Amino acid sequence: MVLMALDHTRDYFHGANMLFDPGDPNHSTLPIFFTRWITHFCAPAFSLLAGLSAYMISRRKTIPELSAFLIKRGIWLVIIEATVVNFGWYFDIYFNSFGFHVIWALGMSMIVLGILVHLPRNFILIFSLILIFGHNLLDSIHFKGNVFWGMLHDGVAVKISEKGFFIVGYPIIPWVAVMSLGYWFGKFYDKSYDRVKRKKWFNIIGLSALVLFFMLRYSNIYGDPTPWVDKPEVSKDLISFFNPLKYPPSLLYLLMTLGVTFLFLANSEKWKGKIVDFFSTFGRVPFFYYILHIYLIHLGAMLAAVLTGYSWHTMASHLWLYENPALKGYGFPLWVVYAVWIVVILLLYPVCRKFDQYKMNHKEKWWLSYL
Repeated sequence: MVLMALDHTRDYFHGANMLFDPGDPNHSTLPIFFTRWITHFCAPAFSLLAGLSAYMISRRKTIPELSAFLIKRGIWLVIIEATVVNFGWYFDIYFNSFGFHVIWALGMSMIVLGILVHLPRNFILIFSLILIFGHNLLDSIHFKGNVFWGMLHDGVAVKISEKGFFIVGYPIIPWVAVMSLGYWFGKFYDKSYDRVKRKKWFNIIGLSALVLFFMLRYSNIYGDPTPWVDKPEVSKDLISFFNPLKYPPSLLYLLMTLGVTFLFLANSEKWKGKIVDFFSTFGRVPFFYYILHIYLIHLGAMLAAVLTGYSWHTMASHLWLYENPALKGYGFPLWVVYAVWIVVILLLYPVCRKFDQYKMNHKEKWWLSYL
């Protein structure tokens, strides 16, 4: 959750973000690239852990109850993506442009998982692995402007009015499979499952995923439509190698990110202390934090624009920042991005802590499970 805020702070404050893609080896630098790269682990971890959480919920619900909960929560997230989240990104009261991104992907994945939970557990594993390892076979299939295919696999940006676009940045394949895979792995957290054995298997899975990533990436055989290109400079070489496609996420992107996620899960269980409690606070109120951080960062960028000679209207537009000609020249060095990010986290911590305490003290309020 904290790393995600770094990515979104970079979106709104970094001057270089207005000029080039941080993953472009011809223009980017290692500090810029790895500031972006470290945040790649957020969405896959969200999706995997959401599935794992669904399994834990199943301990106190029947399968029909779990299914209904997942479907209702999924629909809720899709609605929130199209309204509250979309407005937070643009501050455009006319909703000229809107997009389906990570919250939509989580919502749709929950809806599908709400159906899958009725099926045998091994079927869910096979379904997940086929989509994760096989979806890149669909990379050569394109239907220009087809919204359905864009929502399913390709991603799409369709002009819907004179001013606006409908954008799908997170097609549901293979995101739905990451969540269902997390649900399957929930069994590893049963009380009867040995912690040492869980650590062993998660380390094996994580390392195996990373080894496979390096082998496939180096060989360019399969798993990503944007092959690694050997560059004359080491820095450019590293950027090219460690920049598999995220939109939609390729097999190599998922191997890289989920591999590290499994290693983290394997080796972080016994971590305790004030630092762990600090970060865990955000994880216990993820939806609440997600909404707040978008609005806070956007409002901060609006203030920054005014203080540097731009109109506040430039930050309330149907255009994304780097597409807005009125913002030409706007932005700050990378160190400012990190400073603003730290301020955002420190401001949100007490609010999230209060809300976390409220949730813990009012478990009888059903509606809190949707926040």
